[in-house]
Amino acid sequence: MTSNKSQDSDFKTLQDPFAQREAEKYEHPIPSRELILLLIEQFGKPLRRQQIAQQFSLESADELEALRRRLRAMERDGQLVFNSRQKYCLGDGHKTIAGRVLGHPDGFGFLKPDDGSDDLFISPREMKSLMHNDRVKVRVSGIDRKGRREAVLDEVLERNTHQVVGRFYLEGRVAYVVPDNKKINHEVLIAKEDIGGAKNGQIVVVEIIQQATSHCQPLGKVTEVLGLHMAPGMEIEMAIRSHELPNSWPDALLAEIKGLKPEVPETAKQNRQDIRNLPLVTIDGEDARDFDDAVYAQKTEKGWKLLVAIADVSHYVQVGSALDTEAKSRSTSVYFPEKVIPMLPEILSNGLCSLNPAVDRLCMVCELLINEDGIVIRSRFFEAVMRSHARLTYTHVAQMVVDGDQELTKKHAALMPHLQNLYDLYKSMRYQRELRGAMDFDTQETRIVFGANRKIEQIVPVVRNDAHKLIEEFMITANTAAAKFLNRKKMPRLLRIHDGPGTEKLLTLKTFLGELGLHLGGGNNPRPLDYMHLLESVKQRKDAHLIQTVLLRSMSQAVYSPDNKGHFGLALDAYAHFTSPIRRYPDLLVHRAIRHCLADKSVESFQYNFNDMVILGEHCSANERRADEATRDVVNWLKCEYMMDKIGQEFAGIISAVTGFGFFVELQSIFVEGLVHIASLHQDYFNFDATSHQLFGERTGVRYRLGDTVRVKVVRVNLDDKKIDFELLQAAKKTTKSKIVEKKPDKAVGKAPRKNKSSKSTSPAVSKPKPKRRRKI
Repeated sequence: MTSNKSQDSDFKTLQDPFAQREAEKYEHPIPSRELILLLIEQFGKPLRRQQIAQQFSLESADELEALRRRLRAMERDGQLVFNSRQKYCLGDGHKTIAGRVLGHPDGFGFLKPDDGSDDLFISPREMKSLMHNDRVKVRVSGIDRKGRREAVLDEVLERNTHQVVGRFYLEGRVAYVVPDNKKINHEVLIAKEDIGGAKNGQIVVVEIIQQATSHCQPLGKVTEVLGLHMAPGMEIEMAIRSHELPNSWPDALLAEIKGLKPEVPETAKQNRQDIRNLPLVTIDGEDARDFDDAVYAQKTEKGWKLLVAIADVSHYVQVGSALDTEAKSRSTSVYFPEKVIPMLPEILSNGLCSLNPAVDRLCMVCELLINEDGIVIRSRFFEAVMRSHARLTYTHVAQMVVDGDQELTKKHAALMPHLQNLYDLYKSMRYQRELRGAMDFDTQETRIVFGANRKIEQIVPVVRNDAHKLIEEFMITANTAAAKFLNRKKMPRLLRIHDGPGTEKLLTLKTFLGELGLHLGGGNNPRPLDYMHLLESVKQRKDAHLIQTVLLRSMSQAVYSPDNKGHFGLALDAYAHFTSPIRRYPDLLVHRAIRHCLADKSVESFQYNFNDMVILGEHCSANERRADEATRDVVNWLKCEYMMDKIGQEFAGIISAVTGFGFFVELQSIFVEGLVHIASLHQDYFNFDATSHQLFGERTGVRYRLGDTVRVKVVRVNLDDKKIDFELLQAAKKTTKSKIVEKKPDKAVGKAPRKNKSSKSTSPAVSKPKPKRRRKI
């Protein structure tokens, strides 16, 4: 790069290639936009307006005013960014960025770019014409006061909100619907002729007949009246429609499955290995209805032989069939409390494909030879016909092989040697899992117990015993073998990938740990083993729960992709989903690829290529998120309903999240989460420290930190917004004044008011996703 002195000379003598255009348009022409961009690009650093004017020898008042207006216009168009130091730097305005819109209840939004770059802020003004989940192209218009790139809409690529579910209101001659999904900030207007018999206050389904614009609210038509808000099961009906979950079977599919019988036809059993004599068993939860995996282990001279038999869904669901089209559309079964929306019709999910006891079933088997140290030394796949010898539950298996329950042991005497083999093998494999550093966070799952009229009786913790861990370990091993097999065959395949922590999250995590005197090994590329070593070292600390939570939140989300990036959480180089084809479409795709290889067909003749897998991976990942969001909405609603008669009651709880507007508390006895708003903390002026996950008072030294134990009172439950508000009863711990002064607050988030002012909660009752089902890895 040339010196600034040389640059000064170059630009004062350089002829503007667009000078004639500028002279034709303006009485007092100034350098063109192109020349201004070239100036900043060659300088290689941001410039003040005065510096730009000096480079072009602009001195008169008219010239300086024209330059100011041009720079502002370039800023609006995203060609330039005006940074916090009041300098102009090159923007991305000449580029468009495609991505998905993420709405926020407060009216603004974010763009999640397709290229994986950082999210862009979308102002409430720009969100007027957009809805949550729309796909758009935007340009960068500048940097907001919090240092975020701000987006301006360039083009709407795809509208993804075609219907909304919400409460119908009729006020005079104006009818409108307030969506239940708070990420949709628009009220949908309803014309008189499109009310469809809805009455004030009812829950309705509305078809969007005209999307929102910058000047007009969206218009809709009532297509279904669901009924009253508090009707039993209404929360599930709302979630299904709000998230547009497919929940009815197309006529073409019903016609296709009409000829299926409950029994496997004899012709389908031919040319398969017969393993019906092997005592394979299924081990699942008490409330499981579809059984897609069965296991068997036998001792060998050098270790064990493990068979993981998986329902052969690919035999029944042919590529391009109506069954396949619907399974792909759904991508996953959705599990609500006491209700399931299956990926496949019941005759398959609970019948022909389910490995029910004492009936013949088609299966795909992963056979693994494992040595005494628990290391897989060889694996193979084959098609078979099997017969499950028992339907066992996690609870009963643990009582037999761990606790030695005599009554159950006697009842299953014929199976006990095989169950003991399974348990002995698991213990060896568990040791290998710990050696490689696979994540095993101690998270708490819960289950909602219903009484009469679907009223919640209690929320109970799910106890995870060694039988859960045994099945999980065997499924992980089979999934890993499937990924390695398809990698060896160079097949187009869909993998389950999980990236390690990103640079920014890792820096935040290390800063947090440093304040506690802790160190995460691995430098800039920590391994899973580094995480587990740290967790092991803090087990006896009082803040162990806090440290585990922060470690867990530094992780990214697992997704489906054909790119082999490995699975960080499981410390595996390659991983696929093979073991649940009844409820997950990616598993079905893996089965098809394996069957293609077993038939000794060429890679080129496979029905899918790499690009197909990219598209399918994105589709399945999005539908997995959709299912999780729908389930979370239902659980939040039910928990709010459960708390409605507990207003005024006091509970002990743990701070589960800290934000700039307060902190969330999970009640220890009933596992419900609510918000203590910062406006209710009267005694001080609180700053939010995002790095150390705490609010701290400037005057008193009081701090509220993630993992702290507090006592709260339930003061408000809002069923419509799925919010619960608590009031703090027990004062938090105090810290020394000097320690607080050293901390640098996150100015971007805001502070508590100095005076007590009424303020509404701004986050849902459960602000963060609960841990997913343990076998969803």
